[in-house]
Amino acid sequence: MGNQQHEQLLAKRDKLIEEVEQARAALPAHSVRPWQWQRVEDAEEALADIDRELEALQEA
Repeated sequence: MGNQQHEQLLAKRDKLIEEVEQARAALPAHSVRPWQWQRVEDAEEALADIDRELEALQEA
């Protein structure tokens, strides 16, 4: 179970990295709207959560 969970988390992590990159690329050079920045922050938070879960799995 641990290995399967690890693989699922890695797959989620890859998707979130792509989402962060896309969100950052979509930011305009000027006049960023709050919802645009929030999209980046939400994706980065989700990525940090996945990283913490992966770290916890490695420690177990």
